[in-house]
Amino acid sequence: MAIVEVSIIPVGTGSPSLSRYIAKAIRVLKQSSEAKVKFEINPMGTILEGELEEILHLVRKMHEAIFEEDVRRVVTVMKIDERRDKPQTMEEKVRSVEEKMP
Repeated sequence: MAIVEVSIIPVGTGSPSLSRYIAKAIRVLKQSSEAKVKFEINPMGTILEGELEEILHLVRKMHEAIFEEDVRRVVTVMKIDERRDKPQTMEEKVRSVEEKMP
């Protein structure tokens, strides 16, 4: 099980607003047949949870979807957290930290 944070940044769009492009990438997730991949959108990126191979495939599709919008350059940043000793969910990671807070 892996948890991946991804940020996709189109470059040279002519506008400081990027939400139109990000929405296109999120549509890829929503329409994907890889329903086993869970995701959460946050203000600075998207968190995906599932099998790493499926997530990497989806991130590639999200990255490519931005090029369909007449964008000539896309920067995609990923952080991968993969545990092989036990499965761990996004919620469990957050709960673990919260339990240690006073």
